Amino acid sequence: MEAPLIDGGVSIEPFELHPAPSTVVDSGDGDYLPVENYDDLKSVVWKESAKLWVIAGPIAFNILCLYGTNSFTQIFVGHIGNVELSAVAIALSVIANFSFGFLLGMGSALETLCGQAFGAGQVFMLGIYMQRSWIILAVSCVFLCPIYIFTTPILKLLGQQHDIAVLAGKFSVMIIPQMFSLAINFPTQKFLQSQSKVGVLAWVAFLALLLHIFLLWLFVSVFGLALPGAAVAYNISAWVVSIAQTIYVLGWCKDGWKGFSWLAFKEMWSFVKLSLASAIMICLELWYMMILVVLTGHLGDAVIAVDSLSICMNINGWEGMLFIGINAAISVRVSNELGSGHARAAKYAVFVIVAQSLLLGLFFMVVILATKDYFAVIFTNSKDLQRAVSRLAYLLGVTMVLNSIQPVISGVAVGGGWQALVAYINLGCYYIFGLPLGFFLGYKLNLGVEGIWSGMLCGTALQTLVLLFIIWKTNWKDEADQATERVRIWGGVDNDEENFEMDSR
Repeated sequence: MEAPLIDGGVSIEPFELHPAPSTVVDSGDGDYLPVENYDDLKSVVWKESAKLWVIAGPIAFNILCLYGTNSFTQIFVGHIGNVELSAVAIALSVIANFSFGFLLGMGSALETLCGQAFGAGQVFMLGIYMQRSWIILAVSCVFLCPIYIFTTPILKLLGQQHDIAVLAGKFSVMIIPQMFSLAINFPTQKFLQSQSKVGVLAWVAFLALLLHIFLLWLFVSVFGLALPGAAVAYNISAWVVSIAQTIYVLGWCKDGWKGFSWLAFKEMWSFVKLSLASAIMICLELWYMMILVVLTGHLGDAVIAVDSLSICMNINGWEGMLFIGINAAISVRVSNELGSGHARAAKYAVFVIVAQSLLLGLFFMVVILATKDYFAVIFTNSKDLQRAVSRLAYLLGVTMVLNSIQPVISGVAVGGGWQALVAYINLGCYYIFGLPLGFFLGYKLNLGVEGIWSGMLCGTALQTLVLLFIIWKTNWKDEADQATERVRIWGGVDNDEENFEMDSR
């Protein structure tokens, strides 16, 4: 009889109704044997696809709901006035997104360590890592506060008109509590993701979105509190998510949560360095496309250029929600398998999801190209703007293909703890190569927004190729050994304490 694939870290049996028979047998340590024929390949693809999408689906839905929180805030504010809408849009898309990206990056260090500790069977360390991340992110929020406090002069310095800058500054100060909620939200989120307890994240985000819409209606439409009402709704909804996730962790995750511990303060500097590397890696990726909009705003026909690009970026953003879920899923899979010492399982997981993501990206590109003369109608009635969007559709299609692979590779980097390496690669490919090339094509060769975007896409393509080459050449056995050592050292637990914790379980 052919033996089934061994589940190397994420238990998903309740979701597998009729799994395909496997010809890839256990190598003796819970890892896969090498794939040697088509049946082996089919079995691996089936098993890994199930594991990945059971994690990716709920996380993508969670991110989609959080994305909706910003969208509905702008919708309700838009009925107050155009200036108010512009002010809130800038506060959320520039200031709040800046802190969101930085804190998400800082929290991604927890994704690496929790995933590897869980894979290694040392679940008690997850609570220690989470507490350590709470401390680091809370301190980071304090350092980010001046950006919120001085939003008005910052926006004026960037050329924003006075009335919008003033209102955006007031709104930014009012949503500072939302930023601090992320210091609780992200660590608890990564704690749950590492154990594949993602269903609760989806439900919490969905219920919080419904609550947010109700609060916006109550404070803005009924009580007429305008921007202060929108800010209060935004803060409450954010803290409801953070508190609900924390209650679930403390009440229903007894294996990973053993109570507050002074061990959270040990090996703090090593944790901070990995957190900063994660933040830099993610921020360099997020800010890259934001710079595209800024550069476009200085072109001759800036209104048409920015509006057409904004429509394309909106479409690209919705696709991005799906791949953020895949990013988190592959990070969990890689970190779990490396922590378990299953080098081949980690390698196969990466190959399967990269191939599937590429196919999804190609599908979205075909859809965009097939509807290039029509999809802009959703956003505008202007024929000139529709034609401008149609001209950019080819670049949008290529962007969707690249953006289907790039987040997945970033997830692999987080799962393997390669954040510092990827940060350097991002800096070189994006800002030393892609950005100057885009500036040259757009301004010096007068190719406009198409030139800027094309040059920056070349930077993204180079980064993707470099990371794919690194993944192809990676010695996954060495990565598994490093993960084991990282779990041993960074837990902040000496041998006697570790034995006591393991016995107490």
